[in-house]
Formats: sequence, structure tokens, C-alpha cells
Amino acid sequence: MENDIHDFWQSHSCGADLVGDLSADDRNEYEQFFERYDQYRYAKEPHILKNIDAIEWQGKKVLEIGLGQGSDAEQIVRRGGVYNGIDLTDESVRRVLMRFSLKELPFERIEQASALDIPFADDTFDIVYSHGVLHHIPEIKGAQVEIARVLKPDGKLIAMLYAKWSLNYLLSIFVLRRLGLAGMYALGLRGRGIYAAHLKNARAIGIGKYLSMNNFINVSTDGPFNPYSKVYGPREVVEDFPDFEILASHKEFMHAPPLPVSFLPLSGVLGWHLWVEMAPKK
Repeated sequence: MENDIHDFWQSHSCGADLVGDLSADDRNEYEQFFERYDQYRYAKEPHILKNIDAIEWQGKKVLEIGLGQGSDAEQIVRRGGVYNGIDLTDESVRRVLMRFSLKELPFERIEQASALDIPFADDTFDIVYSHGVLHHIPEIKGAQVEIARVLKPDGKLIAMLYAKWSLNYLLSIFVLRRLGLAGMYALGLRGRGIYAAHLKNARAIGIGKYLSMNNFINVSTDGPFNPYSKVYGPREVVEDFPDFEILASHKEFMHAPPLPVSFLPLSGVLGWHLWVEMAPKK
């Protein structure tokens, strides 16, 4: 499964297609792309910067798991964090190294590695930060053992996980999108764009299997070819992170496509992003 996850994110670099991906491998193109991407990311999800600002980074030794385009990495460094990062894909590592080079940002290590085998010594980090990544790891119980190992005894894991008790999961994914695809399938429609891809997949494996929640949660979070995702509530966090205790949690980001819900002031109750702060158990 980890190979499938690697291959998907290697060819679908996180969020790049939303702002027009790189068309050439030169420094000017990278610089313009990073500017577009950061503007889009923090305009669409301003709560990310709000949450980053709430963390004390100054002088802290930090490991980020899952690098994306390096936006949060840059923010951590600019707030005084002593930065290290790993990603399962060499594509993400390459992009983030280019970002750090272009902007002359300091770091210790940025390299390709699995969260199941973190290449750092025990008790190394004050903070492990991971935004939107750990819910894509099927063997999360193994990953959390590694995270606890590399954290100092008084260190913290700060993670954003997809929220089970959210409008996106409970209504949009669980009900509306499945009904919509079932209807299109029954009518023999081909669809366009992402809908065409969903319908093609459904015809390949059967509509019943495709719409089962064991499969549909994967293909409804990060595209119709995403191999794995999981949603979390408090119970799932406790079960999947047995070496940690929860210090605090809250939800952000009203997001439930195709419903236009971003204006609703309900993110703290029904938001799609569950932010969890954890500490290794003593």
C-alpha cells in the first residue's frame, strides 16, 4: 500500500494542479509557482496561518512529516523554528529544497523518508508537525510509534486530520456525492472532469463496491485515484495514537463540496479539518 501512496502523491504533487503546476524546471518558474500557490492556500484556508501563529516555534527543533509545496515549512522557519522535513516522495523534497534555496531559508535536513522509518535519533524534536498527511497512512499505529520515538519526552505532535464529525463527511461524502454518482451511473451518463473519472472507476469495479465507504472515503477526499484516506473523531485518534495523550483539539474549515458552505459560521462544530495537539505518554 505504501508504494501505491507514494506513486499517487509523486504524480499528484499536493495542491499543485489548483494553481497551474510548473511548466518548466527553472528558478523563475518555481518562484512564480510558489507565490501563486501560497496566495491560494492561505486565502482559501486562512486558519492554517492562524494555527501556525498560535504555536511557539522560536528555537524549537521541528520535524515536518509530509512537505507538500513547502508553504508551511517556510512559515515555520520564518517564525524561528529549527527546521527538518521528510516526505515519502522525492518530488516534494525536490520542490521544497528549491523553495528553500530560492528564499535562502535555513534548515537542517530535508529528505525523502517514510513516517514508518523516520531517519532521526530518539528524543530529537520539540515539535513534530504534520498537516493533512497522517490520515493517508494505513499503518498509522506504526508511524505514531516512530513519531513518539523521535519526540523529546516533553515534545508535542501537532497534526491536522480529516474530521469524521464534519459536514463534509456526514452529508457531502456519505450521502450527496454517493447519491449523485449512483444516479449518473444508473442513467448511463459519462460525466465530465472528475465525475467522468469517478464513473469510469465505478464501471471498472462495480458501482456497489465503488460506493462502499471503505472505498469511497479514499476517492472522495483527494481525487478519484487517491489510494487511502481516513477520517477521525476523538475515538479514532485515541485508537490510532495509543502512545500519545490528547492535549487539545478543535475543528476548522467549512468545506463540503458541492455545497456552498464556506460562509457558514460552523467550522468549530462541523469543520473538515481536525487539529490535534498530542504529547507522548509518560
